[in-house]
Amino acid sequence: MKSDFKFSNLLGTVYSQGNLVYTDDGTKLLSPVGNRVTCFDLINNKSFTFPYEHRRNVARVALNKQETLLLSVDIDGRAILVNFKARTVLHHFNFKDKVYDIKFTPDSHHFAVAVGRFIQVWKTPDFQEDRQFAPFVRHRIYAGHFADVTSINWSSDSRFFISTSKDLTSRLFSLDSEESSIAMTFAGHRDTVINAFFSADQEIIYTISKDGALFQWEYTKKPTDDSDSEDDDEEEPSTNPKRMSWRITKKNFFFASAKVKCAAFHPESKLLTVGFSNGEFRLYELPDFNMIQQLSMGQNEVNTVSINKTGEWLAFGSAKLGQLLVYEWQSESYILKQQGHFDSTNCLSYSPDGSRVVTASDDGKIKIWDVVSGFCLATFEEHSSAVTAVKFAKRGQVMFSASLDGTVKAWDLIRYRNFRTFVGTERIRFNCLAVDPSGEVVCAASEDTYDIYVWSVQTSQLVDTLSGHKGPVSCLSFGVENSVLASASWDKTIRVWSLFDRSGHVEPFEVNSDVLALAMRPDSKEVAVSTLNGQVQFWDIENAKQTGNIDGKKDIIGGRYLEDRFTAKNAARSKHFTTIDYSFDGLTLVAAGNNNSICLYDIPNEVLLKRFTVSKNMEIDGTLEFLNSSRMTEAGSLDLIDRDGELSDLEDRLDNTLPGAKRGGDPSLRNTRPAIRVNSIQFSPTAASFAAASTDGIMIYSIDDRVIFDPFDLDIDITPEATLECLSEKEWLNSLVMAFRLNERYLIHKVYESIPVQDIPIVANDLPIVYIEKLLSFIGDIAMTSQHIEHNLLWIKALISSHGKYINKNKHQFNKAFRAINRFIARIGKEIVKVAKDNEYSYLFLKTANANSEEDQEMEFEGFNDEDDDQIVVDASDDDSEEDEEEGEDDDQENGGWFTSKKMEITLAGSDDSDEEDGDDDQ
Repeated sequence: MKSDFKFSNLLGTVYSQGNLVYTDDGTKLLSPVGNRVTCFDLINNKSFTFPYEHRRNVARVALNKQETLLLSVDIDGRAILVNFKARTVLHHFNFKDKVYDIKFTPDSHHFAVAVGRFIQVWKTPDFQEDRQFAPFVRHRIYAGHFADVTSINWSSDSRFFISTSKDLTSRLFSLDSEESSIAMTFAGHRDTVINAFFSADQEIIYTISKDGALFQWEYTKKPTDDSDSEDDDEEEPSTNPKRMSWRITKKNFFFASAKVKCAAFHPESKLLTVGFSNGEFRLYELPDFNMIQQLSMGQNEVNTVSINKTGEWLAFGSAKLGQLLVYEWQSESYILKQQGHFDSTNCLSYSPDGSRVVTASDDGKIKIWDVVSGFCLATFEEHSSAVTAVKFAKRGQVMFSASLDGTVKAWDLIRYRNFRTFVGTERIRFNCLAVDPSGEVVCAASEDTYDIYVWSVQTSQLVDTLSGHKGPVSCLSFGVENSVLASASWDKTIRVWSLFDRSGHVEPFEVNSDVLALAMRPDSKEVAVSTLNGQVQFWDIENAKQTGNIDGKKDIIGGRYLEDRFTAKNAARSKHFTTIDYSFDGLTLVAAGNNNSICLYDIPNEVLLKRFTVSKNMEIDGTLEFLNSSRMTEAGSLDLIDRDGELSDLEDRLDNTLPGAKRGGDPSLRNTRPAIRVNSIQFSPTAASFAAASTDGIMIYSIDDRVIFDPFDLDIDITPEATLECLSEKEWLNSLVMAFRLNERYLIHKVYESIPVQDIPIVANDLPIVYIEKLLSFIGDIAMTSQHIEHNLLWIKALISSHGKYINKNKHQFNKAFRAINRFIARIGKEIVKVAKDNEYSYLFLKTANANSEEDQEMEFEGFNDEDDDQIVVDASDDDSEEDEEEGEDDDQENGGWFTSKKMEITLAGSDDSDEEDGDDDQ
C-alpha cells in the first residue's frame, strides 16, 4: 500500500470569519475556513481547500481579475501570495498591523490594503516587468483618517478609491499623484461608516453607516443666493472650479431595529444588498431606494455579503454558526446553503462505497458529507444530546448512531428518515457502537455500566446483555468477514464474543494498561488496541496471543497549552492515541489522539511510515511545542487576556457567555481556547484516502496517483512509442499490457477506449491474471467522470465472466477495485432512475399521441372505402387530362374523396415515423 498521502480537502467547515470573494466569471466562491481558504465551484458542485496554512485565522481574501493571484491575510497582518491556478505559495509578507480590508484594482496593476488608520497601495507582482528585488513594491501610503479604516473600494477605471473609517467619515483618493487635488472628505454620518461605493458612471458616490443611513453624493454646483446674477449661474464650471464640489443630494434610511453589519453594491444593475445584525438582509434598487426583497438567514448577524459579476448571485456569511449561503435573488432560490457543526466533532464513518462521510457532534446533529463535492447532503437532528458514535451497515443504505440521550437510532439513507430507535432497560449514556456485517444485530455500551447491549434490527427488541467486564466499556468493534465482536474496557482487558455461537464462548485478553481505542482487522483475525501508556498492541484472535507492539510515545508531537506550567515534553495528557484504524489490506495502521500528529505505521515491520501535522494554527492550544517567552507574564500569557472590553463598538464589548463554558447558551461563544485533537480517524474503503475529525474540521488526506510514476514489470523495449505503434496495428492485448507495464494513465486510457466493442470479450478472456486487478481499479477510477457508460459496463461484465473463479478465490486483492466499481454502478443507477422518472409523463404523452394517430388512420380508411373510386382516377396520358383533373377535383371536393386520400397518405407516412420512434423508446 502506498503511503504518499497529502492533504486534499477540508469538510465540515464552510465559513469562519472575514470576507467572501467571487471569481471574475462568478462561478467560484472563496471562503476563509479557519487558517485556510476553501474554493467552492458552484457550477460543477465541487470544492477544494488550498494546501497552505496561515499561523492564525484568515481575516481577508483578495483575488485579481485574471484569477491568477490570490492574496490572503490573517488577523495579525501576515499575508501569503498564492498562485491561484497551481495552488502554490509564491511569497510571504508581513504588514505588521491588523488588516481590515484588501482590494485589487479592476485592472489588477495595484492593490490597496487598509492597515490600521492608513491605506497602503502596492504594485501587483508581474512577471512581464524587469526583475525586481522584492515581489511587493509599495506605491504610496495614504493618511487622513483618525481611526481604523473599515473598507476600500476602487472606481471602475482604477484611478480613484474611496475609503471609510470609524471616525465617521469617508475619503476620496487618487492613485496618481498628479490628481492629488481630487482628495475629498465626506462627513455627515453619525456612526461608523462601513462601506462606500461608486456608481457605474462614477458620477454618484454612496456611503452607508452602521446606524442605517445611506447618503447619496454628487459633484454639483454650490447653492447660490437669489441676489446672484444670471451671468454667474451660466458661468462654466471649468472657469470657476470653486463652485463645484461633492455634496449630499439625497438621504435615505433603512429604519431597521438592528445595526447594519455589511453591504455590497453592483454598479451595472444598481443593486444594493445590506446585511443586519439580526440576521436580516435586504435588496434595494438605487438611486430610487426601492426595496426589492427582505429576507432573513437566521437570528445571528450577517458578517459579510458579496455579489458576483452578473449581479445574479449573492453570497452571505455568518460567523457565529459557520453559515454560508449563495442566493439567487431573481428566482428567490438558494444555490448553496451550508452550515458546519458548531461544536466539536466526535466521530466519523465512511460509507461502504467511500463516496460519503458521516460526522456526529456534541451539538446533537449528524451530517452526511459528499467526499467529491465537499457539501453537506443531509442533516439529522432527532438526537436530544451529544452523538458519540456512527456506523454504517455493510450495504451502506442503513446507518446507526449512538448518543448520550440513551438511544441508538437507525437511519434510512434512501428516504433520509429515522425508522428504528433502540433503548436499554434503563436510561444510560451510550458512548460506543458496533454493527454486525449482516446488519441484523447492533451493539452499544456505556461508561455508566459494565454491560454490552445487543438489539435485533428487525424487531428493535433487546435480545441480549453481555456481562463480564469489571469496568466501563470504552470501545466496540465487529469484524468485516464474520460476526465476531471485540470489546475493550477500563478493567485492562479485551474480550472477544461469539454472538451466534451456541456455546457463547468468550476469550479475555489481559492488557497492561487502560484501553483507549480498538480496531479489528478486516479479515477478523487480528485486533489492535491503543493503551493509556502510549502503546499499540496487536492480538491474534484465534490463538489468543499478542503478535506485535508499537511504542507510539516517541512518535507523537506534543504541544504546550497556554495555561501549562510545564513543558510539552513533560505533558502526559497527549502521549497516547485515542483513535486507530486498519487499512483495507490490514498491513497499515493510522493513529491519532489529543495531540497535533497523525501517525501512519507499517504493521509487519512495526515502523513509522509517515507523520502528519494536523494544524499550525496558533489560535488553537497545543499546536506549539514552545511558547513565546515575550508573551508570558506573572499573570499568565497575554493571549489569554480578554481584550473585548477595549473595542469601540458597544455590541462587540458585551459578553453574555459563562466563563469557561464550552456548552450551553450560545454554543459558538466560549471563553476557553479550543485545543488541538483528533477525535476520530478512518481509512476510506477504496484505500486511496483517510479522514480525520479534528478541531479544524474533517481533514481528508489522499494519494494523487496521477503524478506518481510507478511502472510494473518494465522492459527496455517497452516505450510509449512502441505501445502506440502496437495499437495502430490493432494488437489490442499486447498494447494494453504494454500500457499497464509503463503505468502511464493517459496511455492506458487511450488504449482502453481504442479497443472495439466486439473485441472486448476476447481481450478480457486472454488478459493475464496479474493485470485483472489493475484494469478493474483503472475502470473504477475513470468510470465516475467518463461519458462511455456502456463501454465501461461491457468491460466489467467481460472481466467478471472470464475470471470470476480467480476473483472469487482472491477477494482480498480486489476489494479496493470492486468498491470503486460498486460506487460507479450505484451512482449511474440512481441517475438512470431519475431520468426515467423525469421523462415518464413525456413517454406516456408520446404513446397516447401515437395511439390517437392510429385511430385517425383507421377512420380515414373507412371513409376512403365508402367513396367512388372511379371519380378520382386520372389518366396522365390523356390530352384532356387538365379537364378531367378539374372535374375530378370538383367532384371530390363535394364528396371529400381527394382530400381524404391525400390526408391518408400523409397520415400513413407520419404513422410510420411515429411507430419507429415509439419502437426506439420501447427499446
